[in-house]
Amino acid sequence: MPFDATVLTLYPEMFPGPLGVSLAGRALREGLWSLEPVQIRDFATDKHRSVDHTPAGGGAGMVMRADVLAAALDSVAPGRPVLAMTPRGAPLTQDRVRALAGGPGVTILCGRFEGIDERLFEAREIEQVSIGDYILSGGEMAALTVLDACIRLLPGVMGAASSGMDESFETGLLEYPQYTRPQIWEGRTIPEVLRSGDHARIEAWRNARAETDTRLRRPDLWERHEGARVSSPSGAQRRNRNDKS
Repeated sequence: MPFDATVLTLYPEMFPGPLGVSLAGRALREGLWSLEPVQIRDFATDKHRSVDHTPAGGGAGMVMRADVLAAALDSVAPGRPVLAMTPRGAPLTQDRVRALAGGPGVTILCGRFEGIDERLFEAREIEQVSIGDYILSGGEMAALTVLDACIRLLPGVMGAASSGMDESFETGLLEYPQYTRPQIWEGRTIPEVLRSGDHARIEAWRNARAETDTRLRRPDLWERHEGARVSSPSGAQRRNRNDKS
């Protein structure tokens, strides 16, 4: 079955956007996934097609109305996870992306203005998701990011089944550095180990670089990786052996 995506947005013309080209675009044309942008304003009940109102308690900006958004959500076929793109959400992870890609699809609600009436999250089962600690003009760019991350993992999208397995975050680490021809560029040479043909040495070098780069560039990832490794059965065995030495 294809991966079915529905995006609730005030700007349906933004989709498929970049997802209509490259691997995602080809997969869309081949029917490996489907996309239905839904205009939220179609569910407004007044003549002005209003989807927002002033914040309760005062303040700048506007807030998206729960009644209009609920009507839009309720129009979508059930059975898929519902995500709301918001900086107040939980950070998106590769584990979550892989779980979404392995399912029937996703419904994504794109927020705008100052946010969404909190009562919507109390009344509907919605997973609030953030793609980073920064603010965008709306949830559309974040939705495109989520969909791209999922689509590339669908069977048949990437050329080789193993293409995504050595990438950053798949093992809890950043990916090791990559090199290609020419062998010498501006006086800089591809590391000798990568030209050795010794697959065991190459794998060891890549693992070591992945750990080093993660520790230096993303100490938060390294801390989680180390915690997971220590808590695993093999990690506990190594720790016990070290304690005895």
